[in-house]
Amino acid sequence: MTKPTAPAIHAYRVPCNLAIRRPRRPLTQAVAMLLSMTAPALSAQEAQDPVSLGVVRVTAEEIAQQALGSSTITAEDIAIRPPANDISELLRTMPGVNLTGNSSSGQYGNNRQIDLRGMGPENTLILIDGKPVSSRDSVRMGRSGERNTRGDTNWVPTEAIERIEVLRGPAAARYGSGASGGVVNIITRAPGDEFHGSVTIHGVEPEHREEGGSERVGVNLSGPVVGDLSFRLYGGVAKTEADSLDLNAAYATGVTPPAGREGVRNRDVNGLLRWDASENHVLELEGGYSRQGNIYAGDRAVSGTGSDLLTELANNGAETNVMLRRTGALSYRGNWGFANSRFTISHERTDNTRLNEGLAGGSEGSINTAATYSTSELKNLRLSGEVDFVLPGERIQQVVTLGTEYRDLTLDDPHSMSQGSSSGGGIDGLPDGQRSSKSDHQITGLYVEDNLYVGAFTLTPGLRFDHHSQFGNNLSPSLNVQYQAAEDIRIKGGIARAFKAPNLYQANPNYLYYTMGNGCPTNYPNLGSGCYVQGNDELDPEISVNKEIGVEWAPASGHHASLTYFHNDYDNKIVAGLEPVGATANTLGQIFQWSNATDALVRGFEGAFNVALLGKEGSTLKWGNNITYMIENKSKDTGQPLSVIPEYTLNSWLDWRPLNDLSLLLTSTVYGEQESATRSSTSGAQIPGDTRGSYALWGLSGRYRLPVAGVTIGIGVNNLLDKRMFREANSNTGGSAGVATYNEPGRSYYLNLAASF
Repeated sequence: MTKPTAPAIHAYRVPCNLAIRRPRRPLTQAVAMLLSMTAPALSAQEAQDPVSLGVVRVTAEEIAQQALGSSTITAEDIAIRPPANDISELLRTMPGVNLTGNSSSGQYGNNRQIDLRGMGPENTLILIDGKPVSSRDSVRMGRSGERNTRGDTNWVPTEAIERIEVLRGPAAARYGSGASGGVVNIITRAPGDEFHGSVTIHGVEPEHREEGGSERVGVNLSGPVVGDLSFRLYGGVAKTEADSLDLNAAYATGVTPPAGREGVRNRDVNGLLRWDASENHVLELEGGYSRQGNIYAGDRAVSGTGSDLLTELANNGAETNVMLRRTGALSYRGNWGFANSRFTISHERTDNTRLNEGLAGGSEGSINTAATYSTSELKNLRLSGEVDFVLPGERIQQVVTLGTEYRDLTLDDPHSMSQGSSSGGGIDGLPDGQRSSKSDHQITGLYVEDNLYVGAFTLTPGLRFDHHSQFGNNLSPSLNVQYQAAEDIRIKGGIARAFKAPNLYQANPNYLYYTMGNGCPTNYPNLGSGCYVQGNDELDPEISVNKEIGVEWAPASGHHASLTYFHNDYDNKIVAGLEPVGATANTLGQIFQWSNATDALVRGFEGAFNVALLGKEGSTLKWGNNITYMIENKSKDTGQPLSVIPEYTLNSWLDWRPLNDLSLLLTSTVYGEQESATRSSTSGAQIPGDTRGSYALWGLSGRYRLPVAGVTIGIGVNNLLDKRMFREANSNTGGSAGVATYNEPGRSYYLNLAASF
């Protein structure tokens, strides 16, 4: 089970010749404390092989955890509670983390993604070995602000992950656009000095046959090649079946019942070649290929009734969309004696191929053909560099970080730019029918941090400057502070200004959505030719001022407790506008745009309490808990919730190791009440929001290392008490589902077999 509040294991390091001075505390400890507040997670190689660079490794025992919103899932946590496929199943058990959509619509409810501190999935930046993942940006954003995507947490096979680091709150502002909520960094396993490999087989069998099971195989190989060359290779094949179309049939009427969970087929392979050019300089060349194909379950954005075509596709288990992701990277890092440097150039290409979906009215987001596919292509080129150097002093120790980043994103999506405007006689300045399908933007970022250690205080002021090719300049200042109030007690706080640039759909005037009447805003009903929503190239970035303050108790005994209050003021949230900006040629069609219309407030508490109940040779028993409580998560303008998330989430676990080779885990997660927003019916009437009551999920698992060398077997029961939740409608827009727009699957059993050599 994850131990979310334990200090993360980082490999921050300083040049050897600067690590000799020993003021009141060892400089290595001071550097670790300073760097751990906001320094980005290092690559897999940096985390596991510091010796090759001839530098000092600062161990976890020396690190004082700085950022209150920092937490880690280790390889051990993953092994004892392996997810069926997507690691979001594990991430959701960490403080401040929920699964939800990017709005309160409930659309694509069973494709919920990672949400950090209520800021929405679009404000969660996913990294793999420190490199941003942008594949979900190839998926069209609908009028509600939702994408029909699984997100970007399923590109690395579980067995290839060394650890997952999550950074929430002000400390994440240094990562630039898209990190207002925080950062999830998936760190893969590194090459070793000796040849090693492993094979893992995992299967999940649901108790209820109408729910989809899962199976996967993962392979890892690493070791020396020749001389100073070494390699790492991982691959995986996985399949999760779709839920039966009949699963939710009892809860709503229509041609196609509300969709259950979609299935997915994964194929992943990634290779890394490393050259230790000298003791202090390393080059890495990496390439990867992934394929994700869905198994359709009947999902759609708006249509409540569905269609015969959707029913047929779901019953046939059709593959209606395929995501191909190809990556390459060249990285260098070195120790120059007076400084450490890291430079990376990476490229990511995603081809998102789907059966064509409707772009207008009630068919928006629903597949309308079984024969015609379209592909959107997204290319992401990134260059980044960073230099760390220590400024020693008698009273003040400093670690300065200078960094730069360049991102170039290019999108080509012909189908999404094909909605016509002839129903209103045309839109001035916008060609009817097919328009240019290409859009792009470039972001150049520079950042600096000065980590200061002054007596009982640790101060980290920082400043990031970004220039966006379309939306100009942005400054993100930050300040994080720690005060050592007592030997075991630290008071911590931070404040930062974070931002998110408009995405390539919202900012493209060629992107057009049309509703024939029922989807017009309540205050501006249909005049005869419906309503259009157009992309806007004059948007402002979304801005949030993120604040946190809290206290942490971390004695040497291994116990741990913390309490954090976070408060995010969210301005300029981009939404589909509710006031017309013009009219069509016949004056009977109203034109709306994506606009900066909503200010919001997100605030709440995170807490944790972990204690060692038993600790002796050969046997340990640990009890862990974390809680997230949302005080507010709403628009200041409308008072409506931003997304569907629980009022509170309580995770608790008992981790018992009766023998060195045997571990047992009992887990419990309690979700508080969830509330939906007020919504409009097809007639324009307002339907008050409703609630889904609190519920609890329990799990039991065990893992045993067999006498056969390198063989481990794990078994477990998910949802031990078989608490099931059902989806009652396709979305809460114009329907009666309210908040009941996702499934919580019933009891299932898993078996995990791993062999290493």
